[in-house]
Amino acid sequence: MAKIGAAELIASVSDPDTFRTWDTLLPDPEVDDDYRERLAAARAKSGVDESIITGEALVNGARTCIVVGEFSFLGGTIGRVSSERIVRAFERAREQGLPIFASPTSGGTRVQEGTLAFLHLLKISRAVAAFRSSGLAYVVHLRHPTTGGPLVSWGSLGHVTFAQPGALVGMLGPRVGEVLTGSALPADTQRADNLTRIGVIDAVVDLPDLRGRVQAALNIINPPPVTTSSTPLPTDAHDGVERAWAAVQATDNPNRPGLQQVLDYRAKSFIPLWATATSISGNVVVGLADFGGFRCVVVGQDRGKSPAQVTTIAGLNATRRAVDLAQKLDLPVVTFIDTPGVEISRAAEEGGIAGGIAHTVETLVQARVPVVSVILGAGTGVSALTLLPGDRTVCAGRGWLAPLPLAGASEILFQDPQHAPELAAKQGIRPRDLRSAGLVDTIVAEHPDAAAEPEAFSHRITTAIHHHLIELVAMPETQRLRTRWQRFRAMM
Repeated sequence: MAKIGAAELIASVSDPDTFRTWDTLLPDPEVDDDYRERLAAARAKSGVDESIITGEALVNGARTCIVVGEFSFLGGTIGRVSSERIVRAFERAREQGLPIFASPTSGGTRVQEGTLAFLHLLKISRAVAAFRSSGLAYVVHLRHPTTGGPLVSWGSLGHVTFAQPGALVGMLGPRVGEVLTGSALPADTQRADNLTRIGVIDAVVDLPDLRGRVQAALNIINPPPVTTSSTPLPTDAHDGVERAWAAVQATDNPNRPGLQQVLDYRAKSFIPLWATATSISGNVVVGLADFGGFRCVVVGQDRGKSPAQVTTIAGLNATRRAVDLAQKLDLPVVTFIDTPGVEISRAAEEGGIAGGIAHTVETLVQARVPVVSVILGAGTGVSALTLLPGDRTVCAGRGWLAPLPLAGASEILFQDPQHAPELAAKQGIRPRDLRSAGLVDTIVAEHPDAAAEPEAFSHRITTAIHHHLIELVAMPETQRLRTRWQRFRAMM
């Protein structure tokens, strides 16, 4: 397939005529005559002096560090000089507070330079880790092909990772892998489209669309995450439906808006991350979202995902990974609860799903960034519990929270499902009950039902989230964490 050159990529992503190189001429390592001749030939053929190009450009008007590989220079292989360029670029970007857009394409480490070139991967990884700890955005685009050292260091550490459609992306190139193992991998194993399907890469993006995707990612990650003004919260006295069972019936409506509808109506941009593949995440969706007034990491249970709508081990893993990403980027977390329950299977039990739930709750309870949880619809059992811990909780007027599926609880207590409405009335599942218990802070009205007014309902939900985030981001971290603990400690 077609290889994208460094100059073409830079021109596609950056504002016109704004790229400025950071590269200086570094002395070649001590090499033999044959390798020296190959370097000279590579420079003449490619038109560049090394396999890595670094510099800065404006991306939608914002200064951005650029680190890009050039495959036409010795197959994009990374040697000591190119490694040093990568490290210097990450260090300079960190010092100047610039986000980084990086795009490797490479056949691996340059074997002509031996073990020392290979060991330079360690300093690259250290430089990337130091940069990532600064909270600045790191967006990666993997081009065809990307294998070996660049992939196992700077190519796999992006906060958001895109890839060229059809690109070969793998730890070892197919030929090397076959030589070392004696057998070839299935043809599509190391293709970007397959790796996106299983959640290793966030998305495949064609070159004409890359600029917009990179801009969206940088806009979401760059501070500040929350504006200081929002639409006032409604002052009506709405506190949810009168009958608990009516709420349960309302959330069974297939036309009721779920997380995806809220994103469609209200998000200016949403970048799905690794958890969007149903096969790896059950009903959990993760992504970076810009709602206009606030930017955040979204972690939510999507009622429209199929085939599995229950929370799985992989979904729990995705949730913890998302919170970790939010903390690295200093972005608030907004969780959306809308779930029929958790996976019940031999695989789940043997995979340690109970421990996964415990660790996920622990992760949210201790998250250093602001957390707002939203009970959007059905909140069934420990599946709901995994996304509930937060500094504030918003609840839809017909949202609810119960320890077990109500029909199942009826079967346990009465040996039939007919007592489910009675149990709903007794268990304190309504928004008003949850507010009285100190869990819910804001109840968002449904007029008369979210299914009848999905766009207006979505607007009220995000307005309530914004309102609480304004208060939370202004609160010192120690105070916020202390208040979060007191919130749950006070429950009786």
